[in-house]
Amino acid sequence: MKKLSIFLFFLLCGCQNLAIPPDFVYKEIHTGNFTLASWQKIRNPQGIYKIYIEGDGYAFNARGLPSADPTPHGTLVRELAFGDNQDNVVYLARPCQYLKGGICSTRHWTTARFAPEIINAEYEAVRQIAGNHPVILIGFSGGAQVAGLISTAKSGLQVKKIITVGGNLDHTRWTTYHKVLPLNESMDLENYRQQFLQIPQHHYAGENDEVMPPHLIEDFVQNPALVTRVPEAGHNSGWEKIYSKIRAEK
Repeated sequence: MKKLSIFLFFLLCGCQNLAIPPDFVYKEIHTGNFTLASWQKIRNPQGIYKIYIEGDGYAFNARGLPSADPTPHGTLVRELAFGDNQDNVVYLARPCQYLKGGICSTRHWTTARFAPEIINAEYEAVRQIAGNHPVILIGFSGGAQVAGLISTAKSGLQVKKIITVGGNLDHTRWTTYHKVLPLNESMDLENYRQQFLQIPQHHYAGENDEVMPPHLIEDFVQNPALVTRVPEAGHNSGWEKIYSKIRAEK
């Protein structure tokens, strides 16, 4: 109970008083190397599971130095998940967000944010949640890379569809574009591009997103029909107008 109270405190403080619907239950998911935080609404265990995967969070502070805590300050992913009225909806954090422990270290939200142990943990979490039932994965920012990698580099998930929002699908091109250090301890979805493109998918790109410019998403997908540019949307804001479209994805 104490751990839950601490989690609620940090979640509510970080969410600008974002209300948590009463039908969402907080659950910690234990994997081989990390414990992941999640909020779950499961009404039909035999049905389709929609799993919203958080972005990279607060990886760097305002001075450009690695943060001591990657817990996200934004509310976008939680707003999407908590407002989704479908039967089985899960908000899934990334390793080291909200909860420390296991092998968490700064590298796991900087250069190794998509390292094998990170992808393994997210994969294990989704398997524990959904088992062999079909899943729809919704990944924001770096959560898109995670969704892609657990669907292609790993086997066993019944992925019905992947949806991304401001998604980082090719982090090598992304770091090159921004002229920052490469994520050289991370796996890269580029190596699984052909497998990825065989999965039903849709991508939402913010017209004003300077963090994840639309052309990087379009260049990776190479199919205009799969990408929707959202006018006036930046990386962390301006998406509210299409929340209903994202939630309606099936």
